Amino acid sequence: MQFFLEYMRQRRRGLLLFLLACAVFCVSFFLYRLPVAAVLYPAFLCALLGAFFLLRDFLRVKKRHGILLRAREMTAATLSELPCIESLEDRDYQEVIRALQRETAALQEDLSAQYQDRLEYYTVWVHQIKTPITSMRLSLEAEDTPLSRKLSSDLRQIEQYVEMVLAFLRLDSPTTDYVFKEYDIDGIVGQSVAKFASEFIARKIRLDYTPLEIRAVTDDKWLSFVIEQILSNALKYTPRGCVKIYRKEKKTFCIEDTGIGIAPEDLPRVFEKGYTGYNGREDKRASGIGLYLCRQVCDRLGIGIGIASEPGRGTCVSIDLEQYELKRE
Repeated sequence: MQFFLEYMRQRRRGLLLFLLACAVFCVSFFLYRLPVAAVLYPAFLCALLGAFFLLRDFLRVKKRHGILLRAREMTAATLSELPCIESLEDRDYQEVIRALQRETAALQEDLSAQYQDRLEYYTVWVHQIKTPITSMRLSLEAEDTPLSRKLSSDLRQIEQYVEMVLAFLRLDSPTTDYVFKEYDIDGIVGQSVAKFASEFIARKIRLDYTPLEIRAVTDDKWLSFVIEQILSNALKYTPRGCVKIYRKEKKTFCIEDTGIGIAPEDLPRVFEKGYTGYNGREDKRASGIGLYLCRQVCDRLGIGIGIASEPGRGTCVSIDLEQYELKRE
């Protein structure tokens, strides 16, 4: 009904012109003292004919409107169907649209090339910088002193930040190497925890690990990235106490710490890019990227991630793998 009323509003000039013509004929016949019925009957026939053409035009416009609504849902790259050209104005509009399509395609191609160049550069940079990091780690492993342990911890953080850079760049890449298999989640968690063993010892943080006994389909490399980010945050904001890893439900496990917690007003925004909250303002090293990347990776893996916290009592991050339960035919 709304579309019909809008259509009638657009055609109001033609309708008013028809009524005005009828009125002119009626007045002219009246002034010449001719029977008004002589003009009413032709006017009635013209009205019927006009109604027929008006209905036909309405159906045509409605069809064009439907095509344009479908076109509105498409991107510039996939837009192919446009209404038939019925006037010079239609042709001009479609030429403008086609020109914008070509410009958008060229811009997209240019941006894609720039993105690929940037990704290749940082990928090479990451692999190059890993060489001295590995060399430094091997050198530090040769001695066991408080200084070497401290340097090893700092070196692990550098490596983690390097991995964050690469993950950030690869998130939107169409060629990201996701490999989905059924894994024993305990194996993935164990490898991630082992990377932080020295830091647990140095900070005297106890690890309370209960075997998860979960098998799920996922990508082990990207799930490890998420777990390591969560463990890094847990250690960073837990001055004393412990970090617990346990299964909560059939396909859900939790990483819980006894750290400083997160303020209630910050909790809804911790997964936003660049948001650091109160803790981030106190700790100038916080970038607000870690949890954002975790949420993005989890979305791409099709798994859930949630967080609960209470200031002064700790934070609990839960990872739900239920969506990727392996279905056997």
